[in-house]
Amino acid sequence: MNDTRSPLQTVAIYLGALLILVWSGGPFIWQFSTSFQLDKALTSGSPSLIPHPFTLEHYYNAFVEKQLHRYVWNSLVVSLATTFLCLFVGSLAAFALSRLNIKGRFGILMVILSVSMFPQIALVGPLYLVATNLGLLDTYTALIITYLALGLPLVTWVLFGYFETLPREIDEAARMDGVSVPGLLWRIILPMSLPSLVTTGLLAFITAWNEFLFALAFTSNIDRQTIPVGIANFTNLYYVPWGDIAAASAVVTVPLILLVLFFQRHIIEGLTQGGVKE
Repeated sequence: MNDTRSPLQTVAIYLGALLILVWSGGPFIWQFSTSFQLDKALTSGSPSLIPHPFTLEHYYNAFVEKQLHRYVWNSLVVSLATTFLCLFVGSLAAFALSRLNIKGRFGILMVILSVSMFPQIALVGPLYLVATNLGLLDTYTALIITYLALGLPLVTWVLFGYFETLPREIDEAARMDGVSVPGLLWRIILPMSLPSLVTTGLLAFITAWNEFLFALAFTSNIDRQTIPVGIANFTNLYYVPWGDIAAASAVVTVPLILLVLFFQRHIIEGLTQGGVKE
């Protein structure tokens, strides 16, 4: 299709993209700038975007004094475990609902999706009592199970939509070659669904990485607390260390940005191909 946009429309599109970039990237740029400025510069009457003088003091405080690396490790363990479990269980559920003859599959999908519609504040109390009775407070297990329940509906829906785009002739050909139903999933469907797996895996990872409320309720010491709770613990009654908070936020934000940039092609492909059934 020929491009029929006028020069004015082209300029408007690029200008709109630039405004979106500034609107979205501005807070991150200011955050990184804040992490390299002295406290007296941050509280001055005219804050500057360019650090002067440049300092790494806040990064030292975050890692040495406040032990940020321990929170990062806890978040990494919980997020990776949640991601792999979401992909494992979600792929099984999506495959069964998409490729097997199950009655009322769309009703089942609606029930799965409805789980994610409950506000977290309404769930934290009952789940806290369950975790207390099972002795799961201050454990990775409590967080992983909770995050699995939060991320599984989205993973199942996205994978289901992608599996629906794969031709049914693949299933028939595989069965004629003697491939079993589990073999069809693990040897054929999943390798063909790499973009969708990357997309859903990243979404599940980011959800677990950034979750705050349940981590705050279920953990009470640094041995199991995740990054959002750890950063919240930086503050005290009389002082908010904005520079240390900015440094910690920068450290935990950069990996997510790099992951999204690295897998952006797979993310776009995974989200769009599931929208049209071939």
